[in-house]
Amino acid sequence: MDAQALRALQAPLKDKYKQDPEAAVVTLRAKGELDSAAIACKVDTGRALVEAGLHPATGGPGTQACSGDMLLEALVACAGVTLKAVATALAFDLRGGTVSAEGDLDFRGTLGVAKDAPVGFRAIRLRFDLDTDEPQERIDSLTKLTERYCVVYQTLANPPPLTLAIGTGGGKG
Repeated sequence: MDAQALRALQAPLKDKYKQDPEAAVVTLRAKGELDSAAIACKVDTGRALVEAGLHPATGGPGTQACSGDMLLEALVACAGVTLKAVATALAFDLRGGTVSAEGDLDFRGTLGVAKDAPVGFRAIRLRFDLDTDEPQERIDSLTKLTERYCVVYQTLANPPPLTLAIGTGGGKG
């Protein structure tokens, strides 16, 4: 896809959202099924069923997906797609590249071993290694726009209000 095709694809959506801002608001959903026998949760991605369990650092077997890894994978996926879309829109000469994310966790917090240890990532690093001959100012622009428009990046950088509720009945019916 080139910049013109991307613009043609997105122009009607942009016009619609300018006319009707509420049309741009979409609620995404994720749902999982708690395993009745194991410490696991089966998450339906809409394309596959992923079973998440305890990380080995918390006693897990290491055979199930780790939700922390899944968070980093979501960041990599979103940032990669965003960078490609921005590069396309800018007619940026991008022959290829890689995107990676790594994050530091102190499992003392998760296991309740130390009250001063945070629960969750204490730092996340996102990195692109691009195959391009573009000048640094164009790379800087690509970086800035990718950061600005990546949904997962912005959600992590500027967390929205988050709530937790518990109901009964097992979610059936």
